[in-house]
Amino acid sequence: MKSVYDVIVSPIITEKNTAAKERLNEIACTVSKTANKKEIKEAVEKIFKVKVTDVRTMNMPGKIKAVRSVHRGLRSGYKKAIVRLKPGDKIEFFEGV
Repeated sequence: MKSVYDVIVSPIITEKNTAAKERLNEIACTVSKTANKKEIKEAVEKIFKVKVTDVRTMNMPGKIKAVRSVHRGLRSGYKKAIVRLKPGDKIEFFEGV
């Protein structure tokens, strides 16, 4: 059995996700490639002690990057989850910094 800390890899902090956090009460995070929606929901509720109403997942493909000027390389892809929280609940990542 996976630990809840194995399911959630890291939060994704961008301008777009910060706006969605304020406007829609949603957070985005990188999750394990083998995690399903039920495991993600349980992990977020247990780690952050909030109530989750919806989970959406997507597999993000790796980006092609130039290596020197001749060869092409590929970054590895990852799985991303967008988690909607119950109204009134919130998660603070970098408040007061």
